[in-house]
Amino acid sequence: MQLEGKTFKMNVVLQIHVVEHRHDGVSFVKELDEAMVQLCREMNVPFPLWLSKNTREFARFHQTTFFEDQFSDKVPFDRFMIRLIG
Repeated sequence: MQLEGKTFKMNVVLQIHVVEHRHDGVSFVKELDEAMVQLCREMNVPFPLWLSKNTREFARFHQTTFFEDQFSDKVPFDRFMIRLIG
């Protein structure tokens, strides 16, 4: 699984990072969770609150956006988008 993360501030891309995570024998949800943790660590982004709208967006479009109010810590961006590449 390849997961791409982007942070934005007022429609300007601040950073882009891609992680590749392979863990055979686990469910897609577990692999996504592990890839998301790895992506957040490497981008130095706090782990966001995953809402039901994120589940719907990710299931439908293979991407979802987290807004600054979904983070427990203050963040230097207003959007964090993840996208499944492969």
